[in-house]
Amino acid sequence: MIKVGVIGYGYWGPNVARNFNLAGVSEVVAIADKSEKSQRRAQEAFPHVRVVGDAQEILSSPEIDVVAVVTPVWTHFELAKAALNHGKHVFVEKPFTASVAQAEELIELAARKRLQIMVDHTFLFTGAVRKIRQLVDEGTLGNLFYYDSMRVNLGLFQHDINVIWDLAPHDLSIMDHVIQKEPEAIVATGEKHLNNLVDIAFLTIYFPGNVVAHINVNWLSPVKVRTTLIGGEKKMLVWNDLEADEKIKIYDKGVSMSTSPSNLHQLLVSYRSGDMWAPQVEQIEALRAETGYFLKCIRENKTPFNDGLNGLSVVRLLEAAEKSVSKRGELVTL
Repeated sequence: MIKVGVIGYGYWGPNVARNFNLAGVSEVVAIADKSEKSQRRAQEAFPHVRVVGDAQEILSSPEIDVVAVVTPVWTHFELAKAALNHGKHVFVEKPFTASVAQAEELIELAARKRLQIMVDHTFLFTGAVRKIRQLVDEGTLGNLFYYDSMRVNLGLFQHDINVIWDLAPHDLSIMDHVIQKEPEAIVATGEKHLNNLVDIAFLTIYFPGNVVAHINVNWLSPVKVRTTLIGGEKKMLVWNDLEADEKIKIYDKGVSMSTSPSNLHQLLVSYRSGDMWAPQVEQIEALRAETGYFLKCIRENKTPFNDGLNGLSVVRLLEAAEKSVSKRGELVTL
């Protein structure tokens, strides 16, 4: 049995603890949280698990093999570093760290200690994202043109990170997983309205081969929207994550252009409008699949695809976006 310690039992911690406990090959043996209210909640949910107020008890415990860090981003680096130094594999909530330098140090430390890092990019394990990646890999959409995503709602306002660091990691990790190219540059704009943190932002990311991605994140929207459009040469895709049944719709639509044989200055434009279909999307709990995959990687000594390097690529984009916003949309090369 792989023994797991969970640090942080706020919003996401209970889900992480539950899934590690139900994995079959692991068990949660300790939970740490500074809040007495959270400690009581944890003890009620896990009556046989040791619940403590000091994370150090988990970090230094010789019986624990894996530490799950489910705390605010500014604490990730110190907690993950201490866990690695104590010889423990680390599962870290997104975003991985608060800076590129911190992420690079943790990756180097894990490699030296021969330990695994997994960054909790949960959406990569949803049935919808798995299906989108499959469609891209099979060439159903053809060469990709663009990735356009909107993740907006009213709140939840954070006190320690802005909307880019809060919401954009989801879309940046999905974008990275789907496009599979190294981004070249980013332009980001945003504004602060209420608590001196950017609460609405627009990110544009440039890739080789004229591929462009656009991400809109917003804490000040009257409605909740979770929609992504992916345009390809052959087909186009719409993913609405709030849809219960037909989350993904593929449209046989497109445009082709050629020049007239008799007049080279005359463009011949043809529009294609065919069928729409909704492929079957696997109904799975993404976090269950993710924690199971991490445990499998540990047992088989394999590097997960959402490892420290994957987390670093997202943090690098977040840092660059922040820099661009501070300079009112200046292009930042990556």
